[in-house]
Amino acid sequence: MKQLYYKIKKCLGCKSCEIVCAVAHSASGDLFKALKEEVLSLPRKKVSFAKGNNYPLSCRHCQEPKCVDACMAAALKYDTEKKLVVHDKTRCVGCWMCIMSCPYGAIWPDAKVKIPLRCDKCQDKEEPSCLKACPTGAVAWEEV
Repeated sequence: MKQLYYKIKKCLGCKSCEIVCAVAHSASGDLFKALKEEVLSLPRKKVSFAKGNNYPLSCRHCQEPKCVDACMAAALKYDTEKKLVVHDKTRCVGCWMCIMSCPYGAIWPDAKVKIPLRCDKCQDKEEPSCLKACPTGAVAWEEV
Protein backbone atom coordinates (compact mmCIF):
# COMPACT_ATOMS: atom_id res chain seq x y z
CA MET A 1 0.00 0.00 0.00
CA LYS A 2 1.30 3.44 -0.89
CA GLN A 3 1.18 6.40 1.45
CA LEU A 4 1.88 10.13 1.10
CA TYR A 5 4.99 11.32 2.91
CA TYR A 6 6.42 14.82 3.21
CA LYS A 7 10.08 15.73 3.29
CA ILE A 8 9.94 18.78 5.54
CA LYS A 9 13.43 20.05 4.73
CA LYS A 10 12.59 20.14 1.00
CA CYS A 11 9.28 22.01 1.37
CA LEU A 12 9.50 25.64 0.20
CA GLY A 13 6.01 26.54 1.37
CA CYS A 14 5.02 27.49 -2.19
CA LYS A 15 1.59 25.87 -1.74
CA SER A 16 1.64 24.33 -5.23
CA CYS A 17 0.27 21.16 -3.64
CA GLU A 18 -2.68 23.12 -2.20
CA ILE A 19 -3.50 24.73 -5.55
CA VAL A 20 -3.35 21.52 -7.58
CA CYS A 21 -5.39 19.74 -4.89
CA ALA A 22 -8.17 22.32 -5.08
CA VAL A 23 -8.17 22.16 -8.88
CA ALA A 24 -8.21 18.34 -8.87
CA HIS A 25 -11.32 18.40 -6.66
CA SER A 26 -13.07 21.14 -8.65
CA ALA A 27 -15.99 20.44 -10.96
CA SER A 28 -14.00 21.31 -14.10
CA GLY A 29 -10.55 20.01 -13.13
CA ASP A 30 -9.03 23.03 -14.91
CA LEU A 31 -7.32 25.91 -13.09
CA PHE A 32 -8.84 28.77 -15.07
CA LYS A 33 -12.32 27.26 -15.22
CA ALA A 34 -12.18 26.36 -11.52
CA LEU A 35 -11.66 30.03 -10.61
CA LYS A 36 -14.98 30.91 -12.25
CA GLU A 37 -17.04 28.09 -10.71
CA GLU A 38 -19.97 29.08 -8.53
CA VAL A 39 -18.69 27.00 -5.61
CA LEU A 40 -14.91 27.27 -5.36
CA SER A 41 -13.08 24.05 -4.60
CA LEU A 42 -10.85 24.06 -1.55
CA PRO A 43 -7.63 22.09 -1.02
CA ARG A 44 -7.66 18.88 1.00
CA LYS A 45 -4.19 19.59 2.35
CA LYS A 46 -2.50 22.64 3.82
CA VAL A 47 1.03 23.86 4.28
CA SER A 48 1.70 25.47 7.65
CA PHE A 49 4.81 27.30 8.83
CA ALA A 50 6.20 26.78 12.33
CA LYS A 51 9.61 26.80 14.00
CA GLY A 52 11.44 27.70 10.79
CA ASN A 53 9.96 24.87 8.70
CA ASN A 54 7.04 24.36 6.36
CA TYR A 55 4.78 21.48 7.29
CA PRO A 56 2.44 20.01 4.68
CA LEU A 57 -0.58 18.51 6.47
CA SER A 58 -2.97 15.94 5.07
CA CYS A 59 -5.07 13.06 6.34
CA ARG A 60 -2.93 10.13 7.40
CA HIS A 61 -5.75 7.58 7.05
CA CYS A 62 -4.96 6.13 10.46
CA GLN A 63 -5.69 2.45 11.07
CA GLU A 64 -7.50 3.40 14.27
CA PRO A 65 -8.91 6.80 13.22
CA LYS A 66 -10.19 9.07 15.97
CA CYS A 67 -12.33 10.91 13.41
CA VAL A 68 -14.29 7.75 12.59
CA ASP A 69 -14.92 7.11 16.30
CA ALA A 70 -16.11 10.70 16.76
CA CYS A 71 -18.47 10.74 13.77
CA MET A 72 -21.98 10.62 15.22
CA ALA A 73 -23.61 10.22 11.79
CA ALA A 74 -21.39 7.30 10.71
CA ALA A 75 -20.35 9.36 7.67
CA LEU A 76 -16.72 8.31 8.12
CA LYS A 77 -15.65 4.69 7.84
CA TYR A 78 -12.28 2.99 7.63
CA ASP A 79 -12.03 0.83 4.50
CA THR A 80 -9.74 -2.04 5.49
CA GLU A 81 -9.17 -3.14 1.87
CA LYS A 82 -8.10 0.28 0.55
CA LYS A 83 -6.57 1.36 3.88
CA LEU A 84 -8.46 4.66 3.63
CA VAL A 85 -10.83 6.66 5.75
CA VAL A 86 -13.82 7.11 3.44
CA HIS A 87 -16.31 9.97 3.77
CA ASP A 88 -19.99 9.58 2.83
CA LYS A 89 -21.11 13.17 2.19
CA THR A 90 -24.77 12.15 2.11
CA ARG A 91 -24.63 11.05 5.76
CA CYS A 92 -22.54 13.97 7.04
CA VAL A 93 -24.39 16.47 9.25
CA GLY A 94 -21.55 19.01 9.46
CA CYS A 95 -21.05 18.73 13.23
CA TRP A 96 -17.23 19.03 12.87
CA MET A 97 -16.55 16.37 15.52
CA CYS A 98 -14.06 14.74 13.12
CA ILE A 99 -12.16 18.03 12.91
CA MET A 100 -12.00 18.36 16.68
CA SER A 101 -10.90 14.76 17.19
CA CYS A 102 -8.12 14.58 14.58
CA PRO A 103 -4.82 14.54 16.52
CA TYR A 104 -2.92 15.81 13.46
CA GLY A 105 -5.14 18.77 12.57
CA ALA A 106 -5.53 17.33 9.08
CA ILE A 107 -9.26 17.95 8.57
CA TRP A 108 -10.71 21.36 7.69
CA PRO A 109 -14.28 22.67 7.52
CA ASP A 110 -15.85 23.73 4.25
CA ALA A 111 -18.35 26.09 5.82
CA LYS A 112 -20.21 26.78 2.57
CA VAL A 113 -21.30 23.19 2.01
CA LYS A 114 -20.99 22.12 5.67
CA ILE A 115 -18.70 19.14 5.14
CA PRO A 116 -15.20 18.38 6.40
CA LEU A 117 -12.33 18.37 3.92
CA ARG A 118 -9.52 15.86 4.17
CA CYS A 119 -7.08 14.28 1.75
CA ASP A 120 -8.60 11.35 -0.13
CA LYS A 121 -5.32 10.45 -1.86
CA CYS A 122 -7.03 11.27 -5.17
CA GLN A 123 -8.70 7.86 -5.19
CA ASP A 124 -9.98 8.35 -8.74
CA LYS A 125 -6.43 8.77 -10.09
CA GLU A 126 -3.34 6.55 -10.23
CA GLU A 127 -1.49 8.82 -7.82
CA PRO A 128 -2.23 11.98 -5.86
CA SER A 129 -2.25 15.21 -7.87
CA CYS A 130 0.02 16.99 -5.38
CA LEU A 131 2.85 14.60 -6.15
CA LYS A 132 3.70 16.07 -9.56
CA ALA A 133 2.97 19.65 -8.49
CA CYS A 134 5.77 19.86 -5.94
CA PRO A 135 8.79 21.57 -7.57
CA THR A 136 11.28 20.24 -4.99
CA GLY A 137 10.03 16.67 -4.56
CA ALA A 138 8.96 17.28 -0.96
CA VAL A 139 5.85 15.17 -1.57
CA ALA A 140 6.58 11.46 -1.81
CA TRP A 141 4.28 8.53 -2.71
CA GLU A 142 5.93 5.44 -1.25
CA GLU A 143 5.12 1.92 -0.14
CA VAL A 144 4.45 1.55 3.57
